[in-house]
Amino acid sequence: MAEENSILLISDDAGFSGELVKKLIFLRREDSVLVSDFDNALSELKRCGADIVLVHENSSGKQTVDLIKKIRENKNLCIILLANSYNSELILACYDAGIDDFALSNAEAFELVVRTVNNIKHNSIKLKSFRNIKILEQLNVIDEFTGMYNYNYAKQVIENVIDDNLLDDGSFIVLAPSDASKNKFSVEKMSDVILSSIRSKDVATLGRGAKFYILLPGTDLNGSVVVINKIVERYGDNFEVCAGICPVMHKQFNEIERAALKAQADAAATNAQYVFAENSESDTLDEWLEDAEDKPKNYKIFRQIFNKKLEKVITPVFYRLQKSWEEKLFKTEIEQYADFEQCVFHLKNKKQDSTLRIVYPGFAKIVIYITHEGLDSPENSEIQLPLTKITQKKLVSIVEDFIKEFKYTAV
Repeated sequence: MAEENSILLISDDAGFSGELVKKLIFLRREDSVLVSDFDNALSELKRCGADIVLVHENSSGKQTVDLIKKIRENKNLCIILLANSYNSELILACYDAGIDDFALSNAEAFELVVRTVNNIKHNSIKLKSFRNIKILEQLNVIDEFTGMYNYNYAKQVIENVIDDNLLDDGSFIVLAPSDASKNKFSVEKMSDVILSSIRSKDVATLGRGAKFYILLPGTDLNGSVVVINKIVERYGDNFEVCAGICPVMHKQFNEIERAALKAQADAAATNAQYVFAENSESDTLDEWLEDAEDKPKNYKIFRQIFNKKLEKVITPVFYRLQKSWEEKLFKTEIEQYADFEQCVFHLKNKKQDSTLRIVYPGFAKIVIYITHEGLDSPENSEIQLPLTKITQKKLVSIVEDFIKEFKYTAV
């Protein structure tokens, strides 16, 4: 018998155990099926050194889940649940506890053999992966406490993924706890949460300080926001993050890292959950604007620049601020929308009705009209802003000042 290929069957039903062993006779000759009841399962597993464990559902679902959790402490094992019925609640609980696969206990011999053999192959790949990870930990490429790539290797790992996959579509996130949540922050917990919130083809590395880098191939900016929200939700305890998000299209690692770090710093400065990095195309257009006095007026270019600012700056800021202030403004309706004529951020309650409107009159500027109904200046105001100055940080500052004025005048 090749001990490393032995299979342990755990069941409190002796009759079932005998029938199952007969069904598995088509396995390789060197494989051996060992049988144990629930009470002696852990000691038998330790003695026989099996790497495939079949757990027959016990009369107590809780006892079944608890045993799987204890078995899963050995990460080198492959665990298959043999369920008596399609009890989705139990099966999902067993997946959470650590099973790799499941089958019905009354399945045909062919299905059980195929599932077992496939999981033997799967476990061989998993063991090879664990060995490789152990080597990377010893070389300090992977941090043994968090399971993430260390920062010193972040550039190499991420560039390899981009180059090997000819990646021209995806997002890069720099994420850190907000100032308010630093006292709740744990590097190990955040690492676990991030790794459980991303796909196998995604890459997560440690950044400098308390920052984390996440590469999401094939995921757009909106998909990145979904991942961030998932991380916050799984961390729990009202934990808050500040993240910078940058598209990876046709960019080198140094470029996306620099852009995402700047966006993350802007998010931290404005207490925003996330900020999108300024688009390089918009930057190029902004450079054109700075020299516009020496060039013929091209109103089509001005409109193109405004449309980019509308898509990359104004719309995300309005949406984010609506979400962040909805629970903070008591009994207040918040409405925001943006089109090519005007962009509106509207606050209304029983005491006050206030509107911030962004209007593009043409040329190289916008006009922001702030109106608090029934009030005269200085609360009502008009701000003229060059297109080059429309950044997320600047717009967040203006809109949040408007919201604070609303709170003051609504008292």
